[in-house]
Amino acid sequence: MKHIIEGKASLGPAVRTVEVDAESAGQRLDNFLLRHLKGVPKTHVYRIIRSGEVRLNKGRSSADARVAAGDLVRLPPVRVSDKVQEKLERPAPAREFPILLEDEQLIAIDKPAGVAVHGGSGVSFGVIEQLRRARPEARFLELVHRLDRETSGILLVAKKRSALTQLQDQFRGRETGKTYLALVTGQWPANKKVIDLPLHKYLQQDGERRVRVTTQDDPDGMRSITLVKVREPLATRPQQGLPAMSLLEVTIKTGRTHQIRVHLASQGHPIVGDDKYGDFDLNRRLQRQGLKRMFLHAWRLQFDHPAGGERTELRAELPPELAQFLYLEPHHA
Repeated sequence: MKHIIEGKASLGPAVRTVEVDAESAGQRLDNFLLRHLKGVPKTHVYRIIRSGEVRLNKGRSSADARVAAGDLVRLPPVRVSDKVQEKLERPAPAREFPILLEDEQLIAIDKPAGVAVHGGSGVSFGVIEQLRRARPEARFLELVHRLDRETSGILLVAKKRSALTQLQDQFRGRETGKTYLALVTGQWPANKKVIDLPLHKYLQQDGERRVRVTTQDDPDGMRSITLVKVREPLATRPQQGLPAMSLLEVTIKTGRTHQIRVHLASQGHPIVGDDKYGDFDLNRRLQRQGLKRMFLHAWRLQFDHPAGGERTELRAELPPELAQFLYLEPHHA
């Protein structure tokens, strides 16, 4: 990553020009900036794009423009508080994660909930920074895909650039099989097996990213397909004041932001513990019963191994905090 500095340090924050590297190629401009302007509020990032202070190859650009390797991105001077700056400059602590598979091509880890996959807006470090810190001898470690911070389960990290490219091509080409376990409120109708509804990303006034179901004719809508299978119905738990729930196997054919969370909530069955799209009153009751996180887990992943091409299937069983909540008492409907 090359940085070209304009201006003088004595005059305060300087204009920077950053050259896009191969790992960042294909990212949206807004996401690229959020990674490079850590600690800067999202609302400010979008404001400097709209005002033209950010330049892509010397020209104005939009937030959804895609950057390519070798592009030059001009970053205007931005300030963050001393407290945020101190946090950002603190190195990520070294940390290894539970490993499901490791060879010369890749590492498959079982990511715990509550850990971001990488540093970004408001997060100084994530899985990849901690893993690199724990393995200083590793010449190449890059995320193949992403999971929401609140989601646990299978996460792939490439150890070679060739493996990264091959695996990301499979994700983009929908050649992988990605199945999650999700606990939702209510009795999911057994005949509701496919959700094919476009999704639209937007920002709230506070800069928080959200997603909603939109109409087929929305030009900003992205087609999104989710397959649902009822794994287990859970009866009401009157002693704990909890409603009926359904444990689902959810397979996504498209990998949109918050896809599973929004699709399930749009059908009137939000994921329990979801702090963005869920039932907030129920979530408070669930916390008293010991469920302090969203019940969404990346359970199974199928892909062609980048070395030999053989079909590989990984599974990460439910973490203890989810399994324990699921079986608090006899629950079959």
